[in-house]
Amino acid sequence: EGNPYTWWVGKANEKHYYWGGSGPGIQKCACGIERNCTDPKYYCNCDADYKQWRKDTGMLSYKEHLPVSQVVVGDVDRPGSEAKISVGPVRCQGDRNYWNAASFVTSSSYLHFSTFQGETSADISFYFKTSASDGVFLENLGNTDFIKLELKSATEVSFSFDVGNGPVEIVVRSPNQLNDDQWHQVNAERNVKQASLQVDQLPLEVRKAPTEGHTRLELYSQLYVGAAGGQRGFLGCIRSLRMNGVTLDLEERAKVTPGVKPGCSGHCTSYGMYCANGGKCVEKYNGYSCDCSKTAYDGPFCIKDVGAFFEEGMWLRYNFHSPGTSMKDLVSRTLLSSADPEITAPDLSLNKEELSFSFSTTKSPCVLLYISSYTQDFMAVLVKPSGNLQIRYSLGGTKEPYNIDVDHRNMANGQPHTVNITRNGRDIVLQLDHYPPTSYSLPTASDIQFDSPKALFLGKVIEIGKIDQDIYKYNTPGFTGCLSRVQFNQIAPLKAALRPTNASSHVHIQGELVESNCGASPLTIPPMSAATDPWHLDSASADFPYNGQAIGDGVNRNSAIIGGVIAVVIFTILCTLVFLIRYMFRHKGTYHTNEAKGAESAESADAAIMNNDPNFTETIDESKKEWLI
Repeated sequence: EGNPYTWWVGKANEKHYYWGGSGPGIQKCACGIERNCTDPKYYCNCDADYKQWRKDTGMLSYKEHLPVSQVVVGDVDRPGSEAKISVGPVRCQGDRNYWNAASFVTSSSYLHFSTFQGETSADISFYFKTSASDGVFLENLGNTDFIKLELKSATEVSFSFDVGNGPVEIVVRSPNQLNDDQWHQVNAERNVKQASLQVDQLPLEVRKAPTEGHTRLELYSQLYVGAAGGQRGFLGCIRSLRMNGVTLDLEERAKVTPGVKPGCSGHCTSYGMYCANGGKCVEKYNGYSCDCSKTAYDGPFCIKDVGAFFEEGMWLRYNFHSPGTSMKDLVSRTLLSSADPEITAPDLSLNKEELSFSFSTTKSPCVLLYISSYTQDFMAVLVKPSGNLQIRYSLGGTKEPYNIDVDHRNMANGQPHTVNITRNGRDIVLQLDHYPPTSYSLPTASDIQFDSPKALFLGKVIEIGKIDQDIYKYNTPGFTGCLSRVQFNQIAPLKAALRPTNASSHVHIQGELVESNCGASPLTIPPMSAATDPWHLDSASADFPYNGQAIGDGVNRNSAIIGGVIAVVIFTILCTLVFLIRYMFRHKGTYHTNEAKGAESAESADAAIMNNDPNFTETIDESKKEWLI
């Protein structure tokens, strides 16, 4: 029905249905564009559904959709249906001067370059970003001639010049503020016929040159970028300044100029949203980077899950306090806070937590996660014998722990599941996978302080002292499966174990921890309904092809067909043998041939003649004979 079973996910978590060699909006592969697919009825080789392996390949080059973060492959849950996917590296190319930038930090600072040579034509383009309401972008002077670009007000950009006929000024007025600390593009051009100015995508302002008078722009001073002639200079950032096709190296000049810094700060204002999952945007001269150290993710944009496979009996413990840290040093630290998330002290408490992770397993019961304390308080996430999930809180004040049972689905089905738990005082919010969040509340008698957290356990609980009876039972033999992107407040225990960080000394592991993404978060896409899924077998009316089940007298009919095929094969072999024996015992003979030279490599007899002689003549060589044995 035209609904694809396979797609890939790019930037902004959007699904795309085109493949390498094709383009956005074209639901085809490269063979569909070139019209050479295995089955002409389809637009991808892999759609042919043949028993042999087929391949679709090509480059994804629409950069607004890149990089590829996930690939979803469907229609493989049936006999004989398999898929292999490989995603190659992202390769970037382009103008390396595009981010050549300088930051002007004082109104008197400027850069100077050699005189601009624009006698008969001038083509100037650049980007700027500022929070100031005015300032001169650049200026170059002559005796009376000049050329200047400036930000006249928060909504106006001016291009002015004089070639000896009197000053000319072109102003572009923007309906929006231009000092919004966002990038804006300026293009100014002047020739003997006209001058023009454009800002961003606003309408082009054009001024015709006079039919008579001077046409040459004669300049003698240096070109000043950022300030000029005692006027208020530009405060902000300029990048990719090109004058008559030549990019000025702002960064190199800024390195030796007071009041000007190479590169441009403030990239995070425009691009900080790409640092996902709590990653912190860090300014750099030529761009920005994402600091993922306080998250459970990795990668340039903090979107790569960090996870591991747990074998039976394996466990990980993350101690909230540093080994060897004295109590005197711990008392003044903030417990699991943004200021110092790796330190806790036994006499401190929590009144709110944020816990998130994803997992996959086929074994139940088991302990997924357990947080112990120096008191009797604890928090646990369990998989019950039925495969259902249970969250258990014991904060004191009640005889029994407070349990949240999620009974509507089996979580031990081998599929990745996402768990997000947030507690603020008495209020608890739980979200599983893509289902809506559900709210719960601790009993009135329950304490709301998690007193003196001690350690976090994954896979199994190995703790001194009394342990809840059910947790003790679920503790054997232990969790088997995958855990990924585990994060408790700002602590990421799995990442601390798998990546060398300052928190690695807090981790103790029993067994071999193998990094894996098998427990990575699933896509939040609702499952396909049975009515639209042709491979859905639960319905009694479903007609599934190639299911290997015969109906009626199918066995006898299949046997008859196989026997007939064998008989035809044997008959063909015998006929071939008779034909070969007949020609083996014939007498040798000769015959003359009038074939054109090069006939073996020609596509047809006519082509052979044309290739051999343009006049279509042929001379028979009596000495050449062919023998047929």
